[in-house]
Amino acid sequence: MRRTLLTMSSSKASATEKGPSGRPYHHGDLRRAILTAALDAIAADGPSGLSLRDLARRAGVSHAAPAHHFKDRAGLLTAIAAEGFGLLATALRAAADLEEAGVRYVHFAREHPAHFQVMFAPELLRTGDLELTTARALASDALREAVTAVPAEGRGTDARLAGIAAWSLAHGFATLLLSHNLDDPVGEQDPEEVFRKLAGMLFRHAE
Repeated sequence: MRRTLLTMSSSKASATEKGPSGRPYHHGDLRRAILTAALDAIAADGPSGLSLRDLARRAGVSHAAPAHHFKDRAGLLTAIAAEGFGLLATALRAAADLEEAGVRYVHFAREHPAHFQVMFAPELLRTGDLELTTARALASDALREAVTAVPAEGRGTDARLAGIAAWSLAHGFATLLLSHNLDDPVGEQDPEEVFRKLAGMLFRHAE
């Protein structure tokens, strides 16, 4: 009975969390507020030092709120990664061809650097999480479709290897870009246009 009352009390508290404005959060808004606070923290300091208590402070909610929604740090980072792969899949599916898919990959990394950092850090995630594996599969399928749409003359006969090459180029470029290792080579040029030129050197459509 005591445990039931405590559970009800905890649920009631989570439903009445208040944001910085003093207005109560809606359940979904509270989850979003915690995710946004986490993304801001990761963009500033990386994911390794992320703590749920600090996120609660940033979001202006109780210390228990992040754990109520995500259980623990790994759960929170897994939710961020799943969201990131979902966003990436949507971006890739909107591409007209493989070159454009690569450009969109780089654009995604620039627009969502915190997601990008977490998505490819399996040691921080619950890798078997259904939402994560589903979103990752959607992104992989979108890239695979873009690769197989290129004629064999333009990518070689092994579509799987071509996919690895395409991913390596886009991911490597994005990673180097976000870590400022391309500041001098790229200079004042649009990074996405620079990538487009590189992709054209590697994958050429048959004449």
